Formats: sequence, C-alpha cells, structure tokens
Amino acid sequence: MVADRKRGRPNLRTDLPGPAHLSSRTRVSRVEAAPSDALVMHEVTRSFGGVDALRGLTWRARAGEVTCVLGPNGAGKTTSVEIATGLQRPDGGTVRVLGSDPWGADAEHRARVGVMLQDGGLPQSVRPMALLRHLARFWARPADVDALAARLGIDDFAGTTIRRLSGGQRQRVALAAALVGRPEVAFLDEPTAGLDPHSRREVHAIVRETAAAGTATVVTTHSFDEAERLADHVVVIAAGRAVASGTLAEVAGDDGLESVYFALTEEARR
Repeated sequence: MVADRKRGRPNLRTDLPGPAHLSSRTRVSRVEAAPSDALVMHEVTRSFGGVDALRGLTWRARAGEVTCVLGPNGAGKTTSVEIATGLQRPDGGTVRVLGSDPWGADAEHRARVGVMLQDGGLPQSVRPMALLRHLARFWARPADVDALAARLGIDDFAGTTIRRLSGGQRQRVALAAALVGRPEVAFLDEPTAGLDPHSRREVHAIVRETAAAGTATVVTTHSFDEAERLADHVVVIAAGRAVASGTLAEVAGDDGLESVYFALTEEARR
C-alpha cells in the first residue's frame, strides 16, 4: 500500500484493476483502522432483489477531514451512506462509525451523527426556524441556530412552511438540520444540489469549517470542482466498489480528477 503523505499512515486503495497507467494508485485489499478513523467500511455487500448495489465496498473517513465520495448514479453512494447511518443493514462486511456498528445503535451513538439525505426527510407542515430550534433542544451544545440560519439564507423564507419551499431552500434547511447538533460525524448527501452559486459557496465554507472543528465530514457529490475545492480525502465508487481512494493529489495525480474518474468508472463497468 502507498503511504498517505499527509499523515504517514497506510492509504486506501482498491483491488479492482483500473487502466494500466492508473493501477499504481488504485489498489488496496484491506483497511487498517487508525485512531482518527470515524468511519470504516470493509468489504461491505448489499443486494436488492438480486441486484448487487455494493460488492465488497471498502473505504474510510477520518475525524477533522472532508471526505468526498464521487461516483455515477447507481454506483452505491447513497446506499453506503444509509448503511453508515444505520438506515440499512448490510448483507455482509464490517461497518464501524465512531467505533460502533450503526445498525441498531443506541440513541447516544445516533446523537453523535448528523445526516443530510437526498430526500430531505423534513416534516412538511412546519416552518424552518421552528424546526431548527426544536432540533437544537435535543443537543447539549447545539450550534447557534440564528447564526447558522443567517449564513444559509434561511432567514429569507423563515415564515414559509417547508412544503412550500423550493428545492434549493429545502437543501439549505436540511443541511442546517444535519449540522445544528455539532455532530462528530456528518454525512451530507449532495448538499449543494440545486443551489445557486452564492449559496453553494457558503455551503462549501460551512463544510470546511465543520471539518476544521474536528468533525469527520462525508460529502457525496457529482461535481469534480466541488471535490477539488473541499476534499482532504477522495473516494471514487463505481459498480458498488471503491475504485480509488486517497488524497486528491494521490487519486488525481497529473491527469486531473475528471480524467481519472472517467477512466476508472468506465473500466469498472466492463
């Protein structure tokens, strides 16, 4: 395995062969847990009606870092996030979040994890500020609700029920709901989808600040630009497996992230 230049620890690679010129930085057979690992997934499998969504998926995320997970639609990104948050049970493999199996985890564990899913999961009949203030009461040291709402522009539609919000407005409320408790691990599934450029820039700043405060911040995205701006660690998933993982420099090399991504994901489909 290749040493991680930032921390001097073994770096993730996958054992799925890629194009010859990329293979030296895209292979790994196992994950060795380190004290900074907030999430470890090893050889995780999940099937739906005979369709293999995850086929031995292996990757990890560390405290204090932004881990960007990229992959085409249907690659297994959302399934892996839902398994990591205890919303789905894997068919096989090992999953540990903050040292515990998230499936069936107790309330104390769940209180340490923030989650923003694609479907939002927000109650439709309440107003954003009422929801955020309600959620803040469940945490010992919540974020400043007013300050967080102001940064995300939620003040502009605070009096509107969630069912009447636009997609981008709901995204901002869902992000605030995921982060209001100052979680130790935050899973943000495409947090900037549908946002205007100004809102996207503010979300990027909040994500970086969240990681800098010590939170292991996992961001799924389809945007190469977003990954290049945010990521301390990059994971590329294709066909239910991690086909590359490491720092941006280690994964992208001299070819660039977009070029490497398409080469690896095309190879995985064959």
